[in-house]
Parts: sequence; C-alpha cells; structure tokens
Amino acid sequence: MSVTLAVAVGILMGIVFGFALEKSRVFEPGIIVGQMQLRNFTMLKVFLAAVATGAVVLAVLNGFGYVKLAPKPALYAADIVGGLILGAGISLAGACPGTTLAQIGAGYRDALFTLIGGLCGAVAYSYAEPTLSKTFLGQGGGKLIFSDLAGIPYWIGALILAAAIVIILVALESWRPWRPELGNNVDGDVASPQGASQTNIRIVPAE
Repeated sequence: MSVTLAVAVGILMGIVFGFALEKSRVFEPGIIVGQMQLRNFTMLKVFLAAVATGAVVLAVLNGFGYVKLAPKPALYAADIVGGLILGAGISLAGACPGTTLAQIGAGYRDALFTLIGGLCGAVAYSYAEPTLSKTFLGQGGGKLIFSDLAGIPYWIGALILAAAIVIILVALESWRPWRPELGNNVDGDVASPQGASQTNIRIVPAE
C-alpha cells in the first residue's frame, strides 16, 4: 500500500470513527463520568460493541491469511498501574485520549487543557520509559494468547469472544436501555436517584 493510499484510508476511517463517536454521544464528559461512577453504561456498551466488531474482522482477516498477529508480551504490573492512573485521569477530566479531539470539535473548551496535558504526559513518558522498563513495571510473563492456551485457532477464539460479548450486550441493554441514559444521565450530577438534576416548576395563572 502506497503512502498516499494509506493516508487516504486513514482519513476515511477517521471520519467514520468520528461520526460514530459523535452519534453515540460517548465523547460527552457526562457520559464518561457517569460510566466511571457506574451510573451510565453507554460507554461500556459502545466499547464492547467495538471489541466484538474488531474480533470478527480480525477473525476473518486472520482466518483467510490476510493478516498475521503480532501480540506483545503481557506486562501485568504496568497494565495495572497504568490502568489505574488512566482511569483516575478519565474520571477527573471527563475525557479519554480517544474523545478529547471530539470534545474540542464539539466546543468543549476545557478539552484543550486535557489535550495539552495528554501531550505533556506522552513526552514525559518517552523520557521516563527507559528507566521504568528496568523496574518491576517492565517485568512481564511473556506473550499470552488465550486461543493458544485453549488449543484452538485464533479465528475460532475471536468468534467465540465476539459471541460472548454480544450476549453480554443484550443482557446489559435489557437491564439498562440506552435511550433513557442518553436523555437524562449525562451531566455528572448524582444528586437525584436517576443521576439527573430535577427541577419542580409550578405555574401560577396570571390574575
């Protein structure tokens, strides 16, 4: 694939991803904070749907020999520590690395500070990584592939994973339908039982 074609495909995929992200409202700070507070499960549903879709696509491409997998070694300590730091940052900022640009495009001016902070963090990590890799954070248990542990081809394992996620999504949607959550539970307010502020208005007829 030429560089021009790769750039064009990347731009097209970015447009499709941005459109889907905006329509799902997952970039909204209230949706993100609500997910971290276990009040709003829209974000989890979208992410699970993305994982299932990716698993099916990879299963097809790998099964027909179009792509080869290159798994990285599992770094358990780094994954746990990094996940906790990332989760804390997402909870405080109401944004994750994939939604910051969408928030900027939608007019959230505070997302600019999130973007600047993320860039500064990336630069700081690039300098600290050689030192961190020599600590317990750089120790791993080798490459871990569940399909290999089960003794089945990757594409079969990926399809099984996708089917399991679909079952979870159906159960999650029956428990917490997405429409009410998009309509009421997006502001990060936990004052009311439903997570949305409620205002009682009494209309008094003019005399």
